[in-house]
Amino acid sequence: MAFSIAEMILLGLLADWLFRKLRMPGLLGMLLLGVLCGPFVFGVLDKGFLDVSADLRMIALIIILLRAGFELSREVLNRVGLQALLLSFIPGMMEGGTIALLGPFFLPLTHLESAMLGFIIAAVSPAVVVPMMINFIERRMGAKKGIPTMILAAASLDDVVAIVIFSVFLGFYTGASENVLLKVGGIPVSILAGIGAGLLAGWILLKIFERFNPRATKRTMVVIGVALLLVRCEHLLGGWGIPFAALLAVMAIGYQILEKRERMAHEISSKLGKLWVFASIMLFTLVGAQVDVGLAWDTGLAGLGLIACGLTARSAGVMISLIGSPLNAGERFFSVVSYWPKATVQAAMGAVPLMAMQAAGMETAPGNVILAVAVMSIVFTAPLGAVAIKLAGERILSPEPESGRAALNALSESR
Repeated sequence: MAFSIAEMILLGLLADWLFRKLRMPGLLGMLLLGVLCGPFVFGVLDKGFLDVSADLRMIALIIILLRAGFELSREVLNRVGLQALLLSFIPGMMEGGTIALLGPFFLPLTHLESAMLGFIIAAVSPAVVVPMMINFIERRMGAKKGIPTMILAAASLDDVVAIVIFSVFLGFYTGASENVLLKVGGIPVSILAGIGAGLLAGWILLKIFERFNPRATKRTMVVIGVALLLVRCEHLLGGWGIPFAALLAVMAIGYQILEKRERMAHEISSKLGKLWVFASIMLFTLVGAQVDVGLAWDTGLAGLGLIACGLTARSAGVMISLIGSPLNAGERFFSVVSYWPKATVQAAMGAVPLMAMQAAGMETAPGNVILAVAVMSIVFTAPLGAVAIKLAGERILSPEPESGRAALNALSESR
């Protein structure tokens, strides 16, 4: 396994450099590297490495979501809160509903099976979107209207809504639907519980850091450890039927520390930025390794057409969500393309219907189709969305001068 990690580090850095030289997002190079090295193409990755890939991807995702939390200022959230809330459920509902409605016309699926597929695909990928938005925030691109922050906040909520609705349809399909109302009602409970737990954890960490004053590196390690425990809590509480959005809790930790101790937040964020160099390689190469290109190819033009219909509906949903916002036409287009990429949730959830059908002794053909289209959505939308975000962001988002607060931080750090 150690040799596979070494391979991915060296080749991942090379792929990132080559794609940046081509003026393309470096994550595309790492995704492609993962596909080529994964078990479905050349199979050069060690099996032990692949066995722990889910844990490594989760750690990497937690690091980038913590960084996102340390960029979520109250001032900006107050400006974009309504649009972020609308973006968190309208586009995903429209995409999932469109696929549920049109699925039987494209693929050998029923409407219920298409609904499961629709809400697997409806989740936007935080692995692709979040690091790109953080890059724009750090460069103060679109800062005046808080556009990257709005998309950051909405993307995380979007995943919670999509996954819960998918679980409802899966319950209908497998006959375990007696708690449907509880699951639907659990969406706001899950969101509020996650945010509340994250704010509380952030407050407790602040008190500990003020009491013992550890170095920034140790503070960063403690924050990551607490974030991992929150994710573990989600699994434990889920087993008891208690809804809890751990990824929102992770982001709320950073938000709380930023609000109370801004200089400390920037120190921790800087350390996380260094860790992200390694974590990004693990995340994107291992997501790529999950992609079975042959399986995606089997869906053909029908699967691609259904995905395109879903993206069209999602794009319309973004435009509806932004009605009344101060964004101009170009900025609205940037918001649309920022909601295209799929990867993380689809890689994790694509096989869930198939496994549920196998466990229930049901016909597994629909599960294979759902998995194939989920994989196709990664192959099609991750590179398309990443390139579109980069090109649109560079041309549309206007850079803003640093605020007085940021200048003050820079002065404090220089002393």
